[in-house]
Amino acid sequence: MREIVEAYRRIGDTDDRFDIAFWQSQGDEAIFKAALDMLLDYLMLRYGHVDEPRLQRTIESFGKA
Repeated sequence: MREIVEAYRRIGDTDDRFDIAFWQSQGDEAIFKAALDMLLDYLMLRYGHVDEPRLQRTIESFGKA
């Protein structure tokens, strides 16, 4: 069963210790998955569909201009 953790704060409260502790306890894979989910949600809202996001790009050449 999944553990649910809650924090109650006032709107505009700048104390973000709960958020930092929560995400640090989740690990890198969960953080990346959450970021990818937010990206896919944005694409769905913005364009009405979700294609595979282009997170990696190929560099043809690299050097000074």
